[in-house]
Amino acid sequence: MKKLLLAFVLVTAVLSSCNKEKLCKSSTCGTIVNDEITFDAAGNACYSLSIKNKCTDNVKTFCFDYSTWFDGNIGEEFCVEGTTPW
Repeated sequence: MKKLLLAFVLVTAVLSSCNKEKLCKSSTCGTIVNDEITFDAAGNACYSLSIKNKCTDNVKTFCFDYSTWFDGNIGEEFCVEGTTPW
């Protein structure tokens, strides 16, 4: 019985690992770690959110419209549409 239980646990762990790896390859979600307003040379505002990818721990900064930026709070989960995983 112990061998059967051990085999079940190992198979479950392998399958979970494969699913996580597949999800991480396509993940564009993470935690907001910073928000700023910056301006380019022409004076255009960039309402930026820096997102720490939940799979890779890489941080990438994106510009959003004011409403999206205002609603995004540091520490919250956030998914970026229309981008590649980072």
